[in-house]
Amino acid sequence: MRLLKCNPNSDLVFHEFDAKHPPAYAILSHTWLAENEEVRFQDIKSGKGKSKAGWKKIDFCAEKAATDGLQYFWIDTCCINKENLTELSEAINSMFRWYHKATRCYVYLSDVSKPKCGLNNQSMWKGAFRKSRWFTRAWTLQELIAPAVVDFFSSEGEQLGDKSSLEALINKITGIAYKALRGDALLNFNINERKSWAEGRDATKEEDEIYALVGIFDVSLYPIYGEGKDKASRRLEEEIHKSYKGADFDQFAVRLNLLSMPAAAEFVAREEELIEMHQVLYGQTSRSTVVLHGLGGIGKTQLALIYTRRHKEKYTAIFWLDANDDNSLKLSFRNLAQQIVEDHPSTGTLASVDLDGNLDQVVTAVKTWLDLRQNTRWLMIYDNYDNPKTAGNSDRSAVDVRRFLPRSDQGSIIITTRSSQVNQGHRVHVQKLSCVQEGLEILSKASGRENIAGDAGAVELAKELDGLPLALSTAGAYLEHVTTSFSDYLRLYRASWLDLQTTSPQLSSYEDRSLYTTWQITLSRIQQQNPASAKLLKLWAYFDRQDVWFGLLRHAKSADDELIQELTDNELSYNRAVRLLCNYGLVDPDRPFQHEVGSGGYSVHSCVHSWTVFVLNMEGDDGMARLALTCVASENPLRDARNSWILQRRLFQHAARQEQLIEDGKVDLDGMEWALHSLGALYADQGKLAEAEHTSTLDTVNNLGILYADQGKLAEAEVMYDRALQGYEEALSPEYISYLPALNTMFVFGDLYLQTERKELAKAMYTQALSGYTTVQGPSSKWCKQLEGRLRALQLIPVNLKPCQDESIELGAQELRSLKQKIP
Repeated sequence: MRLLKCNPNSDLVFHEFDAKHPPAYAILSHTWLAENEEVRFQDIKSGKGKSKAGWKKIDFCAEKAATDGLQYFWIDTCCINKENLTELSEAINSMFRWYHKATRCYVYLSDVSKPKCGLNNQSMWKGAFRKSRWFTRAWTLQELIAPAVVDFFSSEGEQLGDKSSLEALINKITGIAYKALRGDALLNFNINERKSWAEGRDATKEEDEIYALVGIFDVSLYPIYGEGKDKASRRLEEEIHKSYKGADFDQFAVRLNLLSMPAAAEFVAREEELIEMHQVLYGQTSRSTVVLHGLGGIGKTQLALIYTRRHKEKYTAIFWLDANDDNSLKLSFRNLAQQIVEDHPSTGTLASVDLDGNLDQVVTAVKTWLDLRQNTRWLMIYDNYDNPKTAGNSDRSAVDVRRFLPRSDQGSIIITTRSSQVNQGHRVHVQKLSCVQEGLEILSKASGRENIAGDAGAVELAKELDGLPLALSTAGAYLEHVTTSFSDYLRLYRASWLDLQTTSPQLSSYEDRSLYTTWQITLSRIQQQNPASAKLLKLWAYFDRQDVWFGLLRHAKSADDELIQELTDNELSYNRAVRLLCNYGLVDPDRPFQHEVGSGGYSVHSCVHSWTVFVLNMEGDDGMARLALTCVASENPLRDARNSWILQRRLFQHAARQEQLIEDGKVDLDGMEWALHSLGALYADQGKLAEAEHTSTLDTVNNLGILYADQGKLAEAEVMYDRALQGYEEALSPEYISYLPALNTMFVFGDLYLQTERKELAKAMYTQALSGYTTVQGPSSKWCKQLEGRLRALQLIPVNLKPCQDESIELGAQELRSLKQKIP
């Protein structure tokens, strides 16, 4: 890098330095005069050029640098030997960095005059400043953005201000984002936005309009003057393409599907977290993973969403997955597969997979595509991973996300979770907003009320809600629909807080109480506007939080409740009720492409669902619980119905919710045997949809059988046991004889046969179970002892039972099948 310095006799002398470690220097930004009026490299070398008009700018720069204590300075007209094409190319590709490293940048505006009157009255020069030619030139774009300190001077050398003090005016003139003017990394601005900053700028040589952008996009481009602007532009696009997406971009590019992503709530900048995420995720040669963990409603999903939108050009494919449970993840993978196949119909790993069939095969095929050697620039977001499978989590519905991660050491992954025990990668703790101003920004956007910083009530409310984005958004959504002042809302909030403290003392968390209080205020307003909407929200507690649609609820129209009858009478009434919940920010419409059967669904935030469960239904409502079970069981289609498997998969998460309520004793099952039978059929059919290898579904069928047996419904129990046992055998054969839940089913099945006086079948089932328990747990286990006691009581104890012999196991199975055919 070549810098200028004034020697003791005031002559200008060149000094060359390593560009990576130059001394402190100033740099000039200006508009060029005619070619023959500027001082060139050769003029400085020969000691000539002082008679040229351009020398005035050199004197100006030298004087300002000396005033600021800088010995060295750089000027583009004379510090580059443009006759040396190699040097010229290096300078063009290095110029952004040179301006960025400068201690100060002086902008000399030859067409803006400010007399030396001692006053800084902007009205004297603002008009000329706005119209200055400097703002229309191609090269000055990077000269404005790159340096940290930019001082503006008039043609008389009088300072007009700096980039910071003139920020608002510069933003209005150029359209450049404030954050870019303040020095935010350009990677935080998408490609189209950066291109927009250059619109309307020109250069003496048309190619320079393109070459001037290489620093803006952090790429390199060899200058070929004479190639024309269009060809130069195509070359720049190619370099951007390669730099951001890689040479194999087209082979793996999948269009970003915005419908696959959740709607963004009001968001304020979390720049530190976004920068930290980008440093971890981008530009790595191996797999990079960020885990965003924190309280529910703290803004983890929104943070992932903003990162995705900000950096979408850097990835060939971005996929958003719902990690709420296994079924949601499988459906997400199916949607991913559809996106990939739409853009790449001949993709080998996916073209042969039936997307309407085995979801596990679909998951495997998508993971295989992501594992392809050249496919390294994808981003996967696993959202709502709030129930991870850990050593201390006994919940059968807990998710092991590792089963759904690609195997290869490539790509980028974001996981959002409320759990602090997820340790998949770099952890970012998303915490409450740190300052009141950020809370006011959310309140302002959500309520549609501007200039609230001076409203004492708004400031106090923002403080009260303590930096919780979801609580702030809920309060803002409420205030958007009413004329209530911030102070009056704060009064309502505090009253509701005290009431909640009395009615729900189990809510020890300050954050939970803050969220629930804002929702309680909103619910009171909703109750006034449409009581059916409030009833729907309460009923939601008995369904899964996701994908509640009219077709599911229509089966409740016979309920002895006027509001529920109104909700389910017709789809128009339902839509009117749910739309009000959406308006207040409690409910969101689902992604439409998920639902190929039935109307579109709606979902609530996981925190809102917890509130409906633990506060709105704190005492439980058996009528609503039975109603929800009725809806899910009634919606289950006949197995041979057209597209029945799609509707069944849509129902699966709601069936799982019913199972949970049943296991917790929250449902009065008197007279509901038909519904249990329907749930059992749904789970069994899911097994026949090639998902039986995930034996939790079969375990559920078995549990329903036990439930029937406990109620004395032995015929129904037998159907459930039989389905479960057949499913285990089909899924795990021959290993099913070593799977404890399958052995447990044999045990209770034997008891059922004994109760119904079918002793030969009981013998076969007990014998098969005893063989399996002996193999798995040893002959001294309590289950072996109990089975031996049952067989002994029947005088059927086998002699010389030999564990681990496949022949005896198979004989037992054959005997069982034969006996079942002979005995009614």
